[in-house]
Amino acid sequence: MSDKKPLITMRGITKHFGGVKALEGVDLDAYAGEVLAIVGDNGAGKSTLIKVLTGVHQQTTGEITLDGETLVMNDHSEAIEKGIDAVYQTLALADYLDPAANMFLGTELTKSFMGFKYLDNEKMKSEAERVLKERLGVVLRDIDAPTDSLSGGQRQAIAIARVVYHENLRVLVMDEPTAALGPQETARTLKLIEVLREQGLAVILISHSLDDVFAISDRVHVMRRGKCVGVVKTSESTTQEVLGLIVGASNDAAA
Repeated sequence: MSDKKPLITMRGITKHFGGVKALEGVDLDAYAGEVLAIVGDNGAGKSTLIKVLTGVHQQTTGEITLDGETLVMNDHSEAIEKGIDAVYQTLALADYLDPAANMFLGTELTKSFMGFKYLDNEKMKSEAERVLKERLGVVLRDIDAPTDSLSGGQRQAIAIARVVYHENLRVLVMDEPTAALGPQETARTLKLIEVLREQGLAVILISHSLDDVFAISDRVHVMRRGKCVGVVKTSESTTQEVLGLIVGASNDAAA
């Protein structure tokens, strides 16, 4: 990655909630066409960091840049406008709706007839099928089925399709995408992440599964107690090394 500039950078990011320091001077680089994993124990600062990156929280101090230009985001919608979005562990899908309705939930496509606007269900359905197939390589057996009848991997694909439908998307954060999935569905979801990387997105993966992290990521950014304690290339590292950074084993040994 040294021969090219990062797509997005975070420099000196701190976040205080009253007297609590959730983040302290965190730096992060993410490149187009890579998967950057962020790992750490509960309370390490992972969620706070990605919420700052996606505009949910505003940093107390520090700077975020995209393509070298400073980003100021007051909320998540402004992050989306800049090309940064996230798929959270909950997926935020309405189980009783079909995949197309879920994909366009809150941004429904409409058509006009005699001065009245109607939902354009056929257009939403065709667009959902197109995005799922063209961007993710996924073809659903029944596009009209309620979402709760689909597999975990298919539900994950719908949540991802909703995000990548925005053509300006450049940075995608995925929060524990395989947490509730079995081995086969996990493999399918990791394949989806690989497809997105190949399309040139900067994918930031939050995961507790080091097996998944080492299967799909290019680099690992390790958080501990609100700080970044190391960044390693997965091809040059081991799960033992990363675990040591997570728990502070090397620091404890030095002490």
